[in-house]
Amino acid sequence: MKGNNLLITIVVGLVGLVAGFLLANTINRTELTTLRAENETLKTAQESGASRGVDANLSDDEISATIAQADRKPEDFQTQRNVGVAIYRYGAMQEDPQVIRRSIVVLDRAAALRPDDYDVMLSLANANFDVGYFEKNNDSLAKARDFYDRALKARPNDANVQADLALTYFLHTPQDLDNSVAEFKKALQIDPRHEKTLQFLVQALAQQNRKDEAATHLAQLRAVNPANETIAKLESMINGQQTGG
Repeated sequence: MKGNNLLITIVVGLVGLVAGFLLANTINRTELTTLRAENETLKTAQESGASRGVDANLSDDEISATIAQADRKPEDFQTQRNVGVAIYRYGAMQEDPQVIRRSIVVLDRAAALRPDDYDVMLSLANANFDVGYFEKNNDSLAKARDFYDRALKARPNDANVQADLALTYFLHTPQDLDNSVAEFKKALQIDPRHEKTLQFLVQALAQQNRKDEAATHLAQLRAVNPANETIAKLESMINGQQTGG
């Protein structure tokens, strides 16, 4: 498969995919809203690709050939962004931190060319977050935090991005619960009904033994979504039957 055709296949096949791994089925990353809206489009593209015999799995050689396009045009921002985002999304879909790391190299070049490009900032934040999560790598989580902070300076009213920034503290080893709680509360200031934030804020507060405050936010979570699958677990944490995880 030639490089240009491969890139088109990756981009078309991955439009709308969630950026990153879903931690315990509860970390709905920033692109999840897009995923829901475009899910039917993705299914159609996948079915169309299957009918043409397109394999959704890429070999190392195919990935390298795609990245080589960006390597040959280091000053071409559009190429760096398109290749970097496509490879990142493929790596996220495959839950492969090594592929994601390769995408970061390309995205870093795009960021050097246009430091204020929001899509590149957010892709770098998500890519570093995923590496930090998969590899339990504090340095990668710190890099993700920096890019989330930049993204929030550009667009301060995104509760999803604010929650992801909070998660970089929550997932740190050891956990930084004080900072994670503070950042989750900022997300609630943006959107008091932000379900993901409420889930993790309750858990963080329970781990800090701040049970009354945790119970208050759990009541908010129940009001937002009575069917939320984490409610029973969070109740157990508040009641002291488990300590987190």
